[in-house]
Amino acid sequence: MTPELRRSILSAIAQDGGNVAARLAEQYGVSRQSASAWLAKLKQEGGIASIGVGRGVRYHLATLAQVRRVYPRAGLSEDRVWREAIAPALHDLPANVRDIWNYAVTEMVNNAIDHSGSERVTVELLRDALNTTVYIADEGEGIFLKIQRALNLYDPREAILELAKGKLTTDPANHTGEGIFFSSKVMDAFDIRSGTLHFMHDEWEADVLLERPANAPGTLVLMRLANDSRRTLQEVFDQFAAPEEYTFAKTIVPVRLAQHEGEKLVSRSQAKRLTMRFERFQTVVLDFAGVEEIGQAFADEVFRVFHQAHPATALLPIHMTPAVEKMFKRVVKG
Repeated sequence: MTPELRRSILSAIAQDGGNVAARLAEQYGVSRQSASAWLAKLKQEGGIASIGVGRGVRYHLATLAQVRRVYPRAGLSEDRVWREAIAPALHDLPANVRDIWNYAVTEMVNNAIDHSGSERVTVELLRDALNTTVYIADEGEGIFLKIQRALNLYDPREAILELAKGKLTTDPANHTGEGIFFSSKVMDAFDIRSGTLHFMHDEWEADVLLERPANAPGTLVLMRLANDSRRTLQEVFDQFAAPEEYTFAKTIVPVRLAQHEGEKLVSRSQAKRLTMRFERFQTVVLDFAGVEEIGQAFADEVFRVFHQAHPATALLPIHMTPAVEKMFKRVVKG
């Protein structure tokens, strides 16, 4: 069984554990018996498990490693959490994957130590044959409320927009504000849940903000990465660095996060919230995916007024609908 075939079978099971042998037989043009033999081999190796018999059997990915540790926050160090709870479960993964996990776990644990004020920090790891997922939770004030208070924002949803920009910290003397930004970019999936808000980022879809009815205490960070990912930390850092420099000079901002449910982006105040702290970057890519249209005042404030005040910062809009592009060109051309 080739690595490609193995991953394809595991992915198919992860998506739907029912009728797997028949689906594989049709997909690869083999007999159902051959497909069943593949599944039997993966089950014998411990990568998958099953429930039921015959045509009613359902498969699922087996848990290969599971760790849960609860630490008192006072006196805790992030490298201790990495060495004790996470690194042993990942020792056989490729070096680039371990490097990514080392960076992201220590950054997120350090955030919980320095910013949450929680009595405890909980770390949990789940690994299967495809992916590893790590959860880091605290019982503190909650990241979005803390940012809202620190930046005097009107709505905690605005805190998510600020996180998406990067270079945000409530403790500039001790932090650069890069940890959450780059951790979200190196992972296949990165979620933050706090209060009634749930921010999701993954490699396939634009950033998404959900509002939940339950008010969850503290902050929960979820991170997921493929065990065979070929991504490297350096290539992700390079995407956001200026040419020939090693600085965090470029950011990508999902404009949809400035658009609260039921609103349209029409006012100058919305534009000012969007462009807040843009001047800290050399280049800001404005991703308009999910934004159908914008108003003249909003466009003027972003593309003319901000540019005149901060000519050293380049604004590059992408994924514009015809309506957004029309307004953009109207403002730029004057």
